[in-house]
Amino acid sequence: MKTMEIISFEKRTFEEIAAKLDRFVQRVESLCREHGGKETSEWMDNHEVCRRLRISPRTLQTLRDNGTLAFTKIGNRTYYRPDDVERVVGNVEEKRKEARWKGKTI
Repeated sequence: MKTMEIISFEKRTFEEIAAKLDRFVQRVESLCREHGGKETSEWMDNHEVCRRLRISPRTLQTLRDNGTLAFTKIGNRTYYRPDDVERVVGNVEEKRKEARWKGKTI
């Protein structure tokens, strides 16, 4: 059985590590933009996907949570491949029709 070892360090050290991690994430995002080519530049963010599917951010979260829509996180940002978004259009439209019959929206 493994035991958990607790490590403590000063707040200042933690803040330095967090700042370095933030700089690393920014650098990775920058490299993705510079060298990602056509494929990564076409990725969609949350706002674009909500607009395309005509859904709320909460519904988008549900699609991520239940595995319906694949996504990639870089830092605090979430991205989606356009092909993956297009695959769920029919599913979302079907759910929209079902909700309408019940007098609800998605």
